Amino acid sequence: MLTPLLVYGIPLDFILFALTLLGVAIFHHHTLAVALTGLAAIIAYKLLFAGFAKFGAGLPGLAHHIEHEWVTLANLFLLLMGFALLSRHFEESRIPDEMPALLPDDWKGGLILLVIVFVLSGFLDNIAAALIGGTVARHVFRGRVHIGYLAAIVAASNAGGAGSVVGDTTTTMMWIDGISPLTVVEAYVAAIVAMLVFAVPASLQQHRFSPIVKDAPSGLRIDWARVAIVAVILLAALTANVTANLKFPALLDALPVLGLAVWAAILVTSVLRRPDWSVMPETLKGTVFLLALVTAASMMPVEKLPAASWQTALGLGFVSAVFDNIPLTALALKQGGYDWGFLAYAVGFGGSMVWFGSSAGVAVSNMYPEAKSVVRWITQGWPIMAAYVVGFFVMLALLGWHPDAPH
Repeated sequence: MLTPLLVYGIPLDFILFALTLLGVAIFHHHTLAVALTGLAAIIAYKLLFAGFAKFGAGLPGLAHHIEHEWVTLANLFLLLMGFALLSRHFEESRIPDEMPALLPDDWKGGLILLVIVFVLSGFLDNIAAALIGGTVARHVFRGRVHIGYLAAIVAASNAGGAGSVVGDTTTTMMWIDGISPLTVVEAYVAAIVAMLVFAVPASLQQHRFSPIVKDAPSGLRIDWARVAIVAVILLAALTANVTANLKFPALLDALPVLGLAVWAAILVTSVLRRPDWSVMPETLKGTVFLLALVTAASMMPVEKLPAASWQTALGLGFVSAVFDNIPLTALALKQGGYDWGFLAYAVGFGGSMVWFGSSAGVAVSNMYPEAKSVVRWITQGWPIMAAYVVGFFVMLALLGWHPDAPH
């Protein structure tokens, strides 16, 4: 029988995971190698000493664990890779070049762009909303986007999806589990307050760094075929999400429905315009990095969370910045006793505080590799952490903590 190793009472796998995260923070130019090395070390330890919790020991335990996680991993892979192609279609449609004519030419232009990302994320996947925001920012700020503003784009996408059951994977999980969408929508109280806190300083920061261009280039011709392709891909994702949740919820545990829908739309529309496959190698590196961290997080021996309370929910937001929020949400649903609006905000928005804390952050960092620095993300994106705390406590003061009974 395998016996887990403890160091001062802490399971060794937690220490290995913490060292992996520390390595990512320090060696931000080698994040993929660090993440894969950490995952390999955790798997080796599990095979030799600890086993895979409820899935058993040895290679059979590892196989059962991967079988349990493969749908989540496949969905993340397909969405991150697919939405990278979508962002290139959007960029080549020339709509981002038109944005300077539509946005104010001072700091309020950056603010309005963040609001657009927030609104888009309410009904699109937050990865797509963040990539659209990042694409527009690259054009309207002449390619010079402040890391604090990149963090704000990610935060806006995560805030916009926090109160929508189709805007974030974690809120979709709550919907599948029987939580009312009206309960989750309360998260927008905190999310809107958080937007007010971080969006203005981030926009001022960006304006000082590189002001918005004043005029759109002359002679622009919008490629409406690419605009249609973007719309079809996004509509396919939205339709698949809603239909599967309402009509075929069991299918979501068997197949990566969302990712397959996105790729079906990409392949069908490729007859109109060829996707820019050249973005795939770099996107693949960032995607494999995130999958390595998510897989490592899923192997941690977190069998239960502390007792449900608003303090626990607040803490889970900070944990979500470095620990995948999908298993955290699954544990919270199993435990019950949370006010789900608070939890949706915490695990949805909390991941914005570190670049690899959410899939939207990884997607934007694939587009802007200079953002892959934990220190720069935190120090230059400081308004996000303040916004998270302020939003949470304003929601607590206005709505109060009203936990649901375990369902």
